[in-house]
Amino acid sequence: MKFSVEEFRNWENKKVTLLGMSGVGKTYLSSLLRDSQWFHFSGDYRIGTRYLDEPIMDMIKQQAMQVPFLKELLRNDWIYIKNNIKVHDLGPVLSYVGKLGNPELGGVELDDFIQRQACYRDAEIAAMHDVPSFIEKAQKIYGYQHFVNDVGGSLCELDEPSVIDTLVKHTMILYIQVTDKEEENKLIERAQSAPKPLYYRPEFLQEQLAVYLAENNLQYAAQMNPDEFTRWIFPRLFHSRIPRYEAIAKPHGYTVTSQEVAQVRDQNDFLELLETAIARAE
Repeated sequence: MKFSVEEFRNWENKKVTLLGMSGVGKTYLSSLLRDSQWFHFSGDYRIGTRYLDEPIMDMIKQQAMQVPFLKELLRNDWIYIKNNIKVHDLGPVLSYVGKLGNPELGGVELDDFIQRQACYRDAEIAAMHDVPSFIEKAQKIYGYQHFVNDVGGSLCELDEPSVIDTLVKHTMILYIQVTDKEEENKLIERAQSAPKPLYYRPEFLQEQLAVYLAENNLQYAAQMNPDEFTRWIFPRLFHSRIPRYEAIAKPHGYTVTSQEVAQVRDQNDFLELLETAIARAE
């Protein structure tokens, strides 16, 4: 959706999609707005609780069945296991997606990793197609006036036009851009020390994997240290996503910086920031 400043001010039920890398402030803004009649739709939470819940549970049960004591309990339905994902803690999804590399070091073998990546992509696409129905639920069932869609950092990687079409039709796109080199380094360091589930476009993964194997004199992905590979590839992923975000934001939305987002303290600050973004684009 596109607006003039006046049209935006008069928009009674505001609906905003926050776009950008993990760590730029999407969840920070969403959490802040929840106290001001904004419904917070977390794409990652929807993925973990709806579309990847069964695969996550199957993975956990498969591991548990290897323990004789737990195997007996599970087979007799004496215990149950539950996915306890939280908006601020995506541990179950991270465990399912995993890290590519040596299984003996906690990694996932290449074929399995590629399959999980495909499942994650399908789940994210499905979650974004749920946005219109949740907009309706937020107003009619829960009584929220406004709606904020906190999408995963990999939305720009999906190469699924219907997702962008859906979000543009039903929400205002706000891209949070990182323009400061020091801030960029902080985001990369944070992502490496506290990783979130990562989706790689297949061609990007294969290209970077070949480079990494050659640089480290390795023949197979199963020989890699998964943590070292993740740390190595993330800065490259970060920079590859920037033009993809911009390709969405320029024709369809508005852009603010992560420094501007850091200054937002309440709903009024957020609305002022949106008006500033709209005015800059006019």
